[in-house]
Amino acid sequence: MSPRPNAALGAFLRSRRDRLTPAQAGITAFPGPRRVPGLRKDELAVLAGISPDHYSRLEQGRQATLSDDMCAALARALRLDDIERQHLQTLAAGVRRRGTDSAGAAAQRADPGLLRLMTALDHVPVLLLGRRSEVLARNTLLDAVLGAGLETGRPFARWLLLDPAARDRIVNWADFARAAVGALRYENGRHPGDRRLAALVADLRAASAQVGEWWDDQDVVDRTSAAKVLAHPAAGRLRFGIETVAVPHRPDQRLVVYTVEPGSHTARVLPLLASWEAAAQPAVAAVWSADAGKPLDADVSPLDVSPLDVSGRP
Repeated sequence: MSPRPNAALGAFLRSRRDRLTPAQAGITAFPGPRRVPGLRKDELAVLAGISPDHYSRLEQGRQATLSDDMCAALARALRLDDIERQHLQTLAAGVRRRGTDSAGAAAQRADPGLLRLMTALDHVPVLLLGRRSEVLARNTLLDAVLGAGLETGRPFARWLLLDPAARDRIVNWADFARAAVGALRYENGRHPGDRRLAALVADLRAASAQVGEWWDDQDVVDRTSAAKVLAHPAAGRLRFGIETVAVPHRPDQRLVVYTVEPGSHTARVLPLLASWEAAAQPAVAAVWSADAGKPLDADVSPLDVSPLDVSGRP
């Protein structure tokens, strides 16, 4: 049997239909037995103004593409949020967008402007992420608060989702972990031909049943702000507001900034953590020198490796 032209679109539509009840959609349930947790196909078809047969073809993945008007009608009927609408439109572009993603295979180079901004923010933890959540740069305060020396070129999502230390350090780990899976799904929709992304998702799902469940939920996330609480063994509870900065010419790179409330416990202890980390720099530098001759991940150019990775200063 040949693969369905747009199975991803069908799966997303089904997941959103299952979560929306007739009452939530503002309609009276159609008569007859109900075998689904949310809307029936015919109920959603009426809400969207299309025939039940046409909607069934969409959900079965038998239609490769979808018009903008049809996307808008389905988004209204399903009460999608802005990120879900964008994801629907991306999936609706269908098979004409699929194939090998050559940009995804190219070496990622950290944007110089984002690196300069990162240097100016050396008083707070900062992380620069690229495609597939790969670490392009970080400062020493990030290492200090997370208790992990994240490897340049490796996916941050792999550490967050699979390393037990991440679960121990991040108090609200489940919120961030689930959001990370939603972000990967959102990126997967935007880059359906990215084989490295597909392989990462497959590895994560195979390694964690919880990740697999979150992936199957079909949720999509593109967070710009969030609260994160860390349990530091020496400094106690650290509370951050995570803000994400992106630039139009590098939409696949994001600067993740751990902001703090002025005068808070976290704000007071960060300088101490910075001084402790600075005192450990000779040891870090020795490790860096020992690894300097090793090849980087295939997607990261040697030019991407900034001194920020080990010192927080350009």
